[in-house]
Order: sequence, then C-alpha cells, then structure tokens
Amino acid sequence: MLTVSTDAALLDLDTVHRWLSTDAYWALGRPREVVERAVAGSVNFGAYDDGRLVGYARVVTDRATFAWLCDVYVDPSRRGAGVGTALLEAVSAALSTWQVRRALLATADAQGVYERFGFAALEQPERWMARSFHTS
Repeated sequence: MLTVSTDAALLDLDTVHRWLSTDAYWALGRPREVVERAVAGSVNFGAYDDGRLVGYARVVTDRATFAWLCDVYVDPSRRGAGVGTALLEAVSAALSTWQVRRALLATADAQGVYERFGFAALEQPERWMARSFHTS
C-alpha cells in the first residue's frame, strides 16, 4: 500500500542520496553532506510502498508566505504507477494548509505533470531574478 509521510526520520538517506547524486539531472554529484543539510532544512515527503521508499520530494518553505518544491524523484521501477501523483497530492495539500502566497519549482521536462497541480509558467518573468553560486 502506498503512503506518503513528512516524517524525515523515516527517510532512507542512502537511497535519497543515491537517487539524486547519480540519476537526477539537477543534482548529479551532490555530496551526501549536502543532501543531509537539505533534508534538515526542508519539509520532506517520502512515498513508501510497504515501508520501502519509492519516491521523494522536498519543499523549502517558511510555511507562511513562500515555498520552493524541489528534488522530486520517483524510483525508476515505480514510474507510471502513481507515486509521483501521490507525492504531488501530499505536497499540494501541505501548501494549501500553510496558505503560502506562492510556490515555485523548476523543471526541464515535466511541465505537464506540474500543471495538473496548478503550477504555471511565471507571470511577469521580467520581475524575477536569480543568483547562481558556483562551487568547486
């Protein structure tokens, strides 16, 4: 049975780190210590099938005005089986509960998935700015 939990103590950090650092285009090579700090500073959503982690999503938020959805990942063996939908339903419910004014995300290839949950291209993108930091 598929369940989603925000209990970070349930997360298998070895699996999350392996997924992100070896298979997620946005996090390739991410060090384990960075994954641990990211988990500690975020609201984490784990999708579990009979206790086994099969999907993960992370929300960076103040739980009042703003949220950033990131690191959404579904185990390749479970893609197409509703895991991503279950994660996004749980994230959407949390965003509604927190009543944040805006939630953002970035994706190279899954716009259609996120549009089903109310995400859209930025209105007035000329107002938005970003700063990138390059680490060695």
